[in-house]
Amino acid sequence: MKVIYFLANNDLLYDRRMQRICNALADVGYRITLVGRRSTGSAELQQAGFRQKRLPCFFNRGKLSYIEFNCRLFFYLLFKKIDAICAIDLDTIVPCYMISAIKKTKRVYDAHELFTEMKEVISRPAIKQIWMFVEKKMIPKFSNGYTVSESIAEEFKKRYGVSYHVIRNVPLLDNLHERKFSEKKFILYQGAVNEARGLEYLIPAMQFVRYQLLICGDGNMMKQCKQLVSLYSLGEKVVFLGMLPPDKLSEITYRAYIGVNLVENYGLNQYYSLANKFFDYIHAGIPQLTMDFPEYKRVNDKFKIAALISELDAETIAAALNNLLDDDVLYKEISRNCMEARKEYNWNKEKIKLIAFYQHLFSA
Repeated sequence: MKVIYFLANNDLLYDRRMQRICNALADVGYRITLVGRRSTGSAELQQAGFRQKRLPCFFNRGKLSYIEFNCRLFFYLLFKKIDAICAIDLDTIVPCYMISAIKKTKRVYDAHELFTEMKEVISRPAIKQIWMFVEKKMIPKFSNGYTVSESIAEEFKKRYGVSYHVIRNVPLLDNLHERKFSEKKFILYQGAVNEARGLEYLIPAMQFVRYQLLICGDGNMMKQCKQLVSLYSLGEKVVFLGMLPPDKLSEITYRAYIGVNLVENYGLNQYYSLANKFFDYIHAGIPQLTMDFPEYKRVNDKFKIAALISELDAETIAAALNNLLDDDVLYKEISRNCMEARKEYNWNKEKIKLIAFYQHLFSA
C-alpha cells in the first residue's frame, strides 16, 4: 500500500479541495496523511477516511510563520515512511523537495494558486522577489504536478517547461437539494474576505440593490468591509455570517437567489482564477455575477451560467445584479443551464483524472 503525504499551510478545517483529494485517493487504497498547521483557536477536525495531522506553531503570521512551519514539516517528515509527497502551493514546496531528495521518493506539486502572482505577493516587491526565487528554483524540479485551471497550467509550461495536469476544484455531483428560497431573496458572497475579491466595490453597490447581501467567510479585509458597511449605513442590508462548516454553508448556498464571485484584475493569479465558489453556485443552480476573465468566460461561453462584467465599480455591479433580479426569463434560463453545467464540472469526473495521475506516478 503506497503512502502519500500532502503538505498544506492551513489548519485543514475548511480546505475542501484537499478533503476531496485525500478521500478520493484513500477510497482506492492509498494510505494518506494530510499535514497542516494548528492555528490559535483552531476548531477540532472532522473525522475523515484518511489521517490528518496539524503541527503546532508559535508564529501564525509573517515571515517567521513560514520559516517555523517549514522547519516543523521537515523534521516531522524526516523519519516517516513515504512513497510520495505533495506540496500544496509554494509555501510548502521547500521541505517537500528536501524530504523527497533525502528519501528518494516521488514528489508532486499541486498549485491551488499561481502563487507569485497573488496580490498579497506582487504588492510587496521584496516578498515577490523571494517567492520568485523559490518558484524558479523549485518548479523545474517538480516534473509531476497538477493545478486548478488550464490558464495556470499553460503559464507553468511557458515559464518552466513543465506539463501539469488540470484537476479542477469542483463539488461532488449529488442529488440537487430542493431550492427553498427565503421569504426575502438574498444575494450571497461566500469565500475568503480578502484583498482582490472586489468586496470594496460590492458593498457600496448594495446601496442601489434592494435585496440583502450575506457574506459567509473571513479574512484580512473583514475590518475594512465592516467599516464600509458603517460608512454607507448598510447595517441591515449587509450581514456577516463568518466562517461556516461546509454543510451549513451549502444549506445557505441552496437558499440564495444570486451568487457573487468578483475578482480584481491585479496579477495573473486573479486573472486566471477559477474560484471554488464559482462551481458551488453552479451546482446549486444559482445564477451568478462574475468576471469576464479567461477561465470564467471559457465555462460561460459553453453553458451561459453567469452574468459577466469587465469592470469593478459599484455602479456596474449594481446594474448587473438588478438585471438578474428583474429579468425572470434570463434568471430561469441561467438556472437551467447550471443544471447542465454541473454534469460536466463535478468531482465525480475530476477524481478519475486524479486517481489516474497517481497510478501513472507509481508505475513510472
